[in-house]
Amino acid sequence: MRVESSKKYLEQTQLSISEIIEKTGYNDPKAFRKVFYKMVGMKPIEYREKFRVQ
Repeated sequence: MRVESSKKYLEQTQLSISEIIEKTGYNDPKAFRKVFYKMVGMKPIEYREKFRVQ
């Protein structure tokens, strides 16, 4: 659920990765990135570059 929320933020906002981590309830950026990569198959920044709505 939190990863899905973070994907929407990455696609639809200009928020920094740190702000998205905070908004989605993660306390540890490293843990967030690890879970995100495991579930999505790419880093958050790569996801943003690929799926950002222009």
